[in-house]
Amino acid sequence: MHAAGYVQLLNLATGALLLTAVLVLWRRELSVIIRVFAAQGVALAGLVAVMAVHEGDPELGGVAVGVLVLRAGVLPAVLRRALVGTAADSREVRPLVNVAASLLAAAVLTLLALAVSQPLVQLAPSPATQAVPIGMAVVLIGFFVLVTRRRAVSQLVGFLLMDNGITAVGFLTTAGIGLVVEVGVAMDVLLAVLVLQVLTGRMRAAFGNTDLDELRELHD
Repeated sequence: MHAAGYVQLLNLATGALLLTAVLVLWRRELSVIIRVFAAQGVALAGLVAVMAVHEGDPELGGVAVGVLVLRAGVLPAVLRRALVGTAADSREVRPLVNVAASLLAAAVLTLLALAVSQPLVQLAPSPATQAVPIGMAVVLIGFFVLVTRRRAVSQLVGFLLMDNGITAVGFLTTAGIGLVVEVGVAMDVLLAVLVLQVLTGRMRAAFGNTDLDELRELHD
């Protein structure tokens, strides 16, 4: 792969990662949020595939396929199962921060990620490390989603956005993570999501809702 084409495809993949993270903040329909998360999984798999072709690494290509299956297929399917029993148009109706302020916060977090990533970028300048701030921004935006959303499914998506950002940073800084390591991390994430999905189902069965603030009011 030519250097110019590699840089363009890398920028396209990382740009899609950041765009989908921002779209999660913008949209309130839980079903749409899950679809956007699945699209981010495709972008992450594309990032790994571009690096695999550039490095000529078949093992990394296998990792790209695994990332696609897990993060664009399995995890979104688990999240959709967590919506079973809710209204088809279930929404995040009362986030702690409104949409306009959330988008502004995303811009601030992106600038913060750019600032804190500069020492790492300068340490080993390359097209891949130049994209590290995007991965860091996705991590910060995922954490923001996690702490500002009330619905359990939205918080699950925030957790998974953080994991996608961390995975992207790992690939960008190490030119690929070993297959065994990636599989181990993926299984840990899948296990955590399955446990949280079970807890979400139990919450809905017991209380008829997954709005965590309303459950706190019941406790009080």
